[in-house]
Formats: sequence, structure tokens, C-alpha cells
Amino acid sequence: MNEFYQKDIISIKDFSKDQLEKVFASTDKIMQLNPSDRREICKGKTLAYLFYEPSTRTRLSFDSAMASIGGNSLGIADTNSSSTQKGESLADTVKMMSIYSDVLVLRHTLDGSSRFAAEVSDKPVINAGSGTEEHPTQAIQDLFTIKKEKKKIDGLKIGIVGDLKYGRTVYSLLYGLGNYDVDVRLISPESLRIRSDSTYEIKQRLDYTESTNIEDHIDDLDVLYVTRIQKERFPDEEEYLKVKGSYVVGLDLLKQMKEDSIILHPLPRIDEISTDIDKTKNAKYFEQAEYGKHTRAALLGLTLNENGF
Repeated sequence: MNEFYQKDIISIKDFSKDQLEKVFASTDKIMQLNPSDRREICKGKTLAYLFYEPSTRTRLSFDSAMASIGGNSLGIADTNSSSTQKGESLADTVKMMSIYSDVLVLRHTLDGSSRFAAEVSDKPVINAGSGTEEHPTQAIQDLFTIKKEKKKIDGLKIGIVGDLKYGRTVYSLLYGLGNYDVDVRLISPESLRIRSDSTYEIKQRLDYTESTNIEDHIDDLDVLYVTRIQKERFPDEEEYLKVKGSYVVGLDLLKQMKEDSIILHPLPRIDEISTDIDKTKNAKYFEQAEYGKHTRAALLGLTLNENGF
């Protein structure tokens, strides 16, 4: 029985370790299938995307993932060209999009938007980023990348650095890591520590330490997960300027890291990882983006096939 069939994907908190491992196994299967067999998985199925925020990797990876498993995509990448400019509500837009598709992928500026969409949609809804809350498919992609590149997740020392207050990828990753036995170090400016309203729930899932100094931890880490400081989420530009450029991962910092450590980033990056890092064996953020296509293809295949694939 396929437990993912017709299920909404709103929060990584809804996934157990066993369920995550099933998604990883399905992703491995997708990657090993020849293209003609892969295109049979969602043949004749349609994905609709509805993005109220700009996106490059997430939207295009869903589009590419659906194409790779034989489906097609349609949707709204720019709400300025949609009826939302005429005042159409999110509920009505979601209902219309679900009529035209088998699964709906939503990114929205507001917290709670994906859960609300799931309540009004007749088709499964996948959260592609809801305000400052979560980005569950990014976390699945991140966890899969760690497992593929490090051959395990349990037992690793993982540093997460940058904007931990507003970064929704951070929250999803922390919730996901709560299924594993890991040593997590959270590194950020004081003003960008994880939000106090989330600390209780996160502490129920995993232990972590907080710091402002990356060099206190860098030589001990197996995984360094870097996030950009998100200018667009600051209510006051002056506050953004105070923390802009707080951490830059360059070759000097890389020299202090373990030889087999890996560097990840959900992207886009601005200046927090030097381009000098790109050609090193430690840089895995472009592979991470490619894994995102495969993990999303697996999630779509599981969501849209009653008996799996």
C-alpha cells in the first residue's frame, strides 16, 4: 500500500524517519530507471504550479521533475499576469487550478497559506514555501543530498549558518533532522537566531547548540549548510545592513574544515559562499539542486500513483 497516495505535503513534520527513507528509496529508483520507463510513472498527469513569490530552482525543478516522469505542467509563475491582480482570492485561484490539474504546487508569502490551500483544493497540495514557515521538499532534497554524499545521516555533525530567523529552509531541515541522531550547531548573528516561538518544538526533536562564531565549529563539522541573509524579509533595511555579509565561506575557511566535509546551500546565494569554492570537492550545492529534481519526481510519483511505482 502506498501511504503517500493523494496526500498533501505541507510540513516535513508530517514525515517519520521511515517515511523519509521510503522517499529516499523511491528517489534512488527514479535515478536508476531508464528514461522510457521513468516517463511511464506519471504519463497523462498534470502538475499545476502557483507561485506568489519569485523562484528559479523550486519551480523549474518541479517542472523538470514532472516532465522526467512523463507528466506535464502548467501554471502561474508571475501573479501580475493572473486574475489575482483583479482581486481573485487565493481560495478561488486554488480551486480553479485544482480543476485543471492532478496536483498543485504552491508558494506564497503568507504563513499558513499551503495548509489553507489544502483545505480548499480537491487535489493534493505540495508546499513549495509558505511565508517564513517551511519548505518541506527542500528539506527532503537536503536530507537526501547528505545521505548520498556522506552515505549516512545518523552520527553526523552539521552546522547551519546564516539567516536562521527568517530562513524557512532552516526550519524544515531542523524538523527533518529531528528524525536522526545528529549533532547540530546553529551559527548566526544574535538578531538572526531561530525564532523563540519555534525553539520549544525543535528542542523536542533534537539537541542543538547556538553560536555567533563559525570558526569555533568549522574544523569539527561533517556538513556545513549555508543560507543567505534574506534582505526581502527584513521589516527594516537598517537592520539588514547591520548583518549583511556576516559570514563568507572562502578558501581560507575551507582549509580549516575536514577533508571530506561537504558544503550545502539551498540557493540562491549572494556573497556568502565564494565562487572559489565551486570547483572544490567539498562544494555539493549544485549536486544538491540536481538531487532536488529527483526527490521531487519521487514525491510526485508517490502522490499520484495508488500503488506506487
